Amino acid sequence: MRVPLSWLREYVDLPETETGRDVQAKLISAGLEVETVEHLGDGLKGPLVVGRVLTIEELDGFKKPIRFCTVDVGTANGTGEPQEIVCGARNFAVGDKVVVVLPGAVLPGGFAISARKTYGRNSHGMICSSDELGMGDDGTKGIIVLPPETEVGKDAIELLELIDEVLDIAVTANRGDCLSIRGVARETAVAYGLPLRDPALLDVPAPNAYGYPVKVSEPLGCDRFTARTVSGLRPEARSPIWLRRRLQKVGMRPISLAVDVTNYVMMELGQPLHAYDRHLVQGTIGVRRAEEGEKLVTLDGVERRLHAEDLVITDERGPIGLAGVMGGANTEIADHVQPEDGMDTAAQAEAGTTDVVIEAAHFDAVSIARTARRHKLSSEASRRFERGVDPEAASAAAQRTVDLLVLLAGGTAEAGVTEVITPSAPHTVTVAADHPDKVAGVEYGRETVVRRLQQIGCDVYGQDELIVTVPSWRPDLLERNDLAEEVIRLEGYENLPSTLPKPPSGRGLTHRQRLHRRVGRALAGAGYVEAPNYPFVSEQVFDQLGLDAADPARRVVKLVNPLNDEEPALRTSLLPGLLGALRRNDGRGSHDLALFETGLVFLPREESRAAGHLPVDRRPTDEEIASLNAVLPEQPRHVAVVMTGAREQAGWWGKGRPADWADAVEAARAVAREAGAELLVRKGQYGPWHPGRCAELVVVADGTERVVGHAGELHPRVVKAFGLPARTCATELNLDAVEEAGHGTPQAPGISTFPVATQDVALVVEETVPHADVEAALREGAGELLESIRLFDVYENAEQLGRGRKSLAYALRFRAGDRTLTVDEASAARDAAVALAAERTGAELRS
Repeated sequence: MRVPLSWLREYVDLPETETGRDVQAKLISAGLEVETVEHLGDGLKGPLVVGRVLTIEELDGFKKPIRFCTVDVGTANGTGEPQEIVCGARNFAVGDKVVVVLPGAVLPGGFAISARKTYGRNSHGMICSSDELGMGDDGTKGIIVLPPETEVGKDAIELLELIDEVLDIAVTANRGDCLSIRGVARETAVAYGLPLRDPALLDVPAPNAYGYPVKVSEPLGCDRFTARTVSGLRPEARSPIWLRRRLQKVGMRPISLAVDVTNYVMMELGQPLHAYDRHLVQGTIGVRRAEEGEKLVTLDGVERRLHAEDLVITDERGPIGLAGVMGGANTEIADHVQPEDGMDTAAQAEAGTTDVVIEAAHFDAVSIARTARRHKLSSEASRRFERGVDPEAASAAAQRTVDLLVLLAGGTAEAGVTEVITPSAPHTVTVAADHPDKVAGVEYGRETVVRRLQQIGCDVYGQDELIVTVPSWRPDLLERNDLAEEVIRLEGYENLPSTLPKPPSGRGLTHRQRLHRRVGRALAGAGYVEAPNYPFVSEQVFDQLGLDAADPARRVVKLVNPLNDEEPALRTSLLPGLLGALRRNDGRGSHDLALFETGLVFLPREESRAAGHLPVDRRPTDEEIASLNAVLPEQPRHVAVVMTGAREQAGWWGKGRPADWADAVEAARAVAREAGAELLVRKGQYGPWHPGRCAELVVVADGTERVVGHAGELHPRVVKAFGLPARTCATELNLDAVEEAGHGTPQAPGISTFPVATQDVALVVEETVPHADVEAALREGAGELLESIRLFDVYENAEQLGRGRKSLAYALRFRAGDRTLTVDEASAARDAAVALAAERTGAELRS
């Protein structure tokens, strides 16, 4: 909302010394977001005067039309002689009054004007357009042509109000009252402690039976409709300069007198209005819901197919306007056309609008907002109705419009006044007098609370318990905390004490939170960079991941109102987001990447149920919260890593190496170690992973094995579908499941004072036997003396071992906690381990 300071001063007697910056500081302190203060005419310096065009000579021989003009500027040039000026514009004629800037003047932007020779003639000044003076769009795209009665030689800076300050206010969704000069003036008056001259306090005639007929069939959508009629308007009447300039300053383009007046009153009072050409309205004006499929051509020339929920204004023919959004072209106010000789009576009647019907109505905010979004048609009117318009201002706005039309266009206000009103009681709120004190932690006292509420227009009764009647222009004040907020903001947010909360001792992070942090630190320490992503995905991404049609991960929770129509579902895996981040970074030149993310995935429940509404007047019970949680999708926390490029960089220390599937498996092991869980790694095959380079990750919880994730190299088809570098690797684990299988916080290992006994063993097995099975048998067979086991070599040679066989070499470390092991004890444990491995896997000692 743009608010000219000169207009604001009409309703609040601000001190003469107050600048736009001062008013900005006051309004910001009161809670309004004043973004900027624009200084109109900054750097402008006269002489800038009104001139009358005496002669125009067309100059030939140039690439564009050029005119040599003489202009009477009175005595402003010091000589009284006509001023010679070269000009390229063509929207003015001999006798027109124009704005002339004389040599020695400076235009906005530091553009100095001097006499100079151009196009073979001497030009002493310039005839100005609105853009050159920084006035904004006036619709002409050319020279400013002033009314014929404008005095020659008059100071144009004062005439056009070129020097002013304009406050640009970002109005929040709950403060629709501040989308008007009236609303901002009220806030300014309160901030300065000054009286307000309310422009809506007008003498309005009572409704009678002689007004234009109106029928409201949808009282819930339109609870107030005021209609007034003005006849006998002069079609040639134009908006005066002051009216046009005020519209330009607030960011609106002047169009025609009737339209300009309705726009002016809307900006002044905040009540959107619409003017209909009375001769084009047929029969009773109605308000109803549209019929599905009805069509309407709006003022922007677009034919719109209406929805059954759209609120429309109608006459006997059908819709003539989208209520609260935009009028229809079939009742548009016609601009004046000069009658020509021989023009018949009907044509002369169409030369301009002479009779208008003024509509000032109040529409339901939700209905208008939905209509504007449905038709992608945001207007100044819809912006105000969406945020809340004062319903009591409709009759005053209609009266103000009638008065201006009568004053400026010589019309006659007809005696008929139509008002269709759905009765409603004013909104009242009961609030304790000390409630703002409790909210703010400051002792304001009853007198301050009552005074502040009365300043914003509330009627307040009562002592300890206040009964507050909310003013009609503040529909956002619904309950006691809203009233407390008003008191606090007017007393000044800057006066609130800064008091840090004091949490009770003994409460810190939960075990689950500590695990998540440990996992993040462990992966960061291993060289991974955390890359959080949005939890939204498209269902097509599952095809890119190569998931089977029956894969449970394809069942998703869809959002009713997604941020992006292309990603309407909540993720069931972290990989799509991480792979997208990997692709973006690789495309920007970072080719050695290792990323990780921990976050929730969303799995729909088998039975779909609707959530109930929790109470807001008390704390929900445990049962109510449990019933709500039972409807929500399951949300386990996962951890995932992706990597590509070099895992170890080359340098003087060595050649380095690329990331491969083993690094992905090691990342999973690091996560399991932080959870204190034992992770079993087996050969697996699932969705996006390469079938020959995929590990299935298993944990044992309560004696039952559970697959918690997969790790390895991605399938070439997945790499191609996502546009990833070749040999990209990834891991994804269900972190909650790993936590359940863990033993709580990992304990530091005990350090034995006795020496270790190392035994190496090489076993020959069939190449289809997994290493994990051999290791599990060795671990179990070695017994409690085994401290650790490590696979350090895999050897395949058909000539020495036989076709289809491989050799697995393990290093076994034995240690006792109370003694030094003998060679016999270590050998016995090794032999027992080998025996069990032979029994279970067919392993043979390699000779």
